[in-house]
Amino acid sequence: ALQDALRLSAGMTYKFAVPGIPFGGGKAVIAIPSEFDKQSCPALLRRHGALIQQLGGLFFTGPDFGTTSEDMDIIAETGAPYIFSRTLAAGGSGSPGPFTALGVFTGIQTVCEHLFGDMTLKSRRVLVQGTGSVGGALIEHLGAAGAKVMFSDVDEGAIRHFRDEFELKFVPAEAVYRTECDIFAPCALGAVLNADTIPQLKCRAVAGGANNQLADPENAKHLLDRGILYAPDYVINVGGAMAILGMETQGWARDQAEKEVAENVPRVLRQVFELAATEGITTEAAARRIAEERLSAGM
Repeated sequence: ALQDALRLSAGMTYKFAVPGIPFGGGKAVIAIPSEFDKQSCPALLRRHGALIQQLGGLFFTGPDFGTTSEDMDIIAETGAPYIFSRTLAAGGSGSPGPFTALGVFTGIQTVCEHLFGDMTLKSRRVLVQGTGSVGGALIEHLGAAGAKVMFSDVDEGAIRHFRDEFELKFVPAEAVYRTECDIFAPCALGAVLNADTIPQLKCRAVAGGANNQLADPENAKHLLDRGILYAPDYVINVGGAMAILGMETQGWARDQAEKEVAENVPRVLRQVFELAATEGITTEAAARRIAEERLSAGM
């Protein structure tokens, strides 16, 4: 849990720094024991909120893997006003998932522009790993754009939904990395790009919404050596954080938030790709350099 928190907090720091969002980066991981009684969850969330309250604004929180806007409502009972993404009914801006998905979608368009010369997704094969709030919304964007969408998930309900109702091709978890596609979009857990999986990949690019996709930063070099374009996760998945902060701290309307995400993710990705090509470095190293230069300059 500690390593997860350290990696995720570093990712959040870079996520805000690369596009110039004036916030630092932090992350909380609640380590729940295997025998945890789910009925105790609200009390645990309230304890977490009380801790955030004690920090007096040094740390804000919002939903991520394993939590929802409804959970933020509970945390806010003891942690307000330092809680983002509460439900609309509670006065928040709701789930960041759709905004993250929009950013990933426009990022995939930018990847196609870089690889194929235009942003069209018609007939491009995209494999989405994970169909939660980000992956599911991404699938809808991709389908509307004419992409040939494949998906993978381990949840039986999600599998039935997207295979039977959307009539999409389902790829079993054990076959994901060796399935041929143009774009592989990880939208579930992190560390999916590692020494075991990268040699199996049969894609032109990796561009997805999951955090910490690289098990190790050095894995970016392995992708480059294989001729696979990597869209750094903290660049392409910034849409949720950008939109929620804009709506809850700057008064953006929802349509303005969508516009900001759709414009800024491609803009920053193009910067990253250009720097990587000019300097002969990985896209991960390019994104990190941009972030660290802005952090050193105080943004």
